[in-house]
Amino acid sequence: MQRGILRRWTLYAVLFSSLVAAGCSSGNATKADEQKEILTVGTDTSYVPFEFLDQQSGEHVGFDIDLLKAVSEEAGFEYELKPMDFTGIIPALQTKNLDLAIAGITIKPEREAVIDFSSPYYDAGTAILVRADEENIKNVDDLKGKIVATKQGTSSYDYASKIDGLKKLVPFPNIDQAYMELEKGSADAVVFDLPNIQYYIKTSGEGKVKTIGELLEGQSFGIAFPKGSTLKNDVDAALKTLIDNGTYDELYERWFGEAPPQK
Repeated sequence: MQRGILRRWTLYAVLFSSLVAAGCSSGNATKADEQKEILTVGTDTSYVPFEFLDQQSGEHVGFDIDLLKAVSEEAGFEYELKPMDFTGIIPALQTKNLDLAIAGITIKPEREAVIDFSSPYYDAGTAILVRADEENIKNVDDLKGKIVATKQGTSSYDYASKIDGLKKLVPFPNIDQAYMELEKGSADAVVFDLPNIQYYIKTSGEGKVKTIGELLEGQSFGIAFPKGSTLKNDVDAALKTLIDNGTYDELYERWFGEAPPQK
């Protein structure tokens, strides 16, 4: 009788040990297979040379895209891009449909009231673009009575809307449309960010357009987050490391053809 009881207890012990081992094995496998959370990153659809669609590869490329990749590797997060019109980015951050955004977003007080920014990663400015044969427009004062095109929802639009005496301000969802309006004579000038204008002059606008006057205002770009995001500190730390180790300089030279200005 005692021998039968002992056998049963031995069998129970073996079964219990097997179940515990299986549970531990399953738990370890789950932990090992667990993937990092994939962050959703908003970006503009056409802001050369910061982010734009490469027609050959079908991939989004540009300075911002390369910088984002380097930041993510340094900060240790994975992400997927969500291309969208620029005007939709800040609302998407406010509703937390995006975890962060990189799209040449100018750091401005009114934006800082509703979203957070990283440390500035690029210093830019607003410039005036005219046709190459234009002789009458030499500075911002000469835009009075003229038709000016720009991109809607941007700092350039905000600036242009305050220029006195414009005949008409025409905002487009895509800056390429503004350039086309200038080329065909439907607009007298384009007011937009200098780096994008410079890239356009070197590529499809070569020989057709030129910049005039001085920079209208200084700007700084930042990576944007929903208000109170804990990602900001990680991204700031990653940006500092990339600047210190020379990675930022390499990316800057790749896309702008020169070293970044010294501060």
